[in-house]
Amino acid sequence: MITFLKLGGSVITDKSGDSIARRDTIRRIAAEITESRRAQPAMRLILGHGSGSFGHTAAAKYGTRKGAFSPKDWQGAVEVWMAARELNSIVLETLAAEGLPAVAFPPSATAISDNGKLISMAIGPIQHALDAGLLPVVYGDVVFDQQIGTSIASTEEVFTLLSGSIKPERLLLAGRAEGVYSLGSDPPELIPEITPGLRSKLQFKPPEGDDVTGGMASKVDLCLELAKAHPGLEILIFSADVPGELQKVLAGAQSGTKIRA
Repeated sequence: MITFLKLGGSVITDKSGDSIARRDTIRRIAAEITESRRAQPAMRLILGHGSGSFGHTAAAKYGTRKGAFSPKDWQGAVEVWMAARELNSIVLETLAAEGLPAVAFPPSATAISDNGKLISMAIGPIQHALDAGLLPVVYGDVVFDQQIGTSIASTEEVFTLLSGSIKPERLLLAGRAEGVYSLGSDPPELIPEITPGLRSKLQFKPPEGDDVTGGMASKVDLCLELAKAHPGLEILIFSADVPGELQKVLAGAQSGTKIRA
């Protein structure tokens, strides 16, 4: 079984500040992944993570998602790249400390977008790493763009591109929230399942902090596209902030909000 797992920026960083990693949480999550791999030797996992208060803060400052058209814009793109890389280094070092064979595949070095849409990525090396029993790691990053110079690729967009060649059976999006909440009730209620018909009736809170990739609304829309393109793909949006919850979900438990076409 191939599983795509994203650790959202909300769970691995503190979005209320600038470039603050939740190191204890990252260590705990790494330990849960280690135990899950031991318990399920046949599980093949591609791990992704958001940029949270690292890349999003710099990207919002310079408008990097909209392109680079001046030397200042390009310098901003470099700062976004450095911030995303810094968080990725923290994640990789923590995974390695748990004995996980993690190898990073930065989209900035392997992917191209066209007017903000991710169109290609070097998938072969990721497939080789997966086949070798390693843990490929991708993340939200700057990418070079054919029309506007540069843009930002979210982890969900990277997963969407990868899914065309590497067919996952599960897509797990782990953040701090327990799932997707309805704003139509007071207090907001957890939505157990989202379908295309329900999506048009949903309203979402503005993205938390400097989220340049659209927040929960964009996440849900991309998940619905994936569900339609890959019938049978199990998609869950859930919380990894509760100790043990990620390990349960990796073992097959249902949690949070399910997305289906």
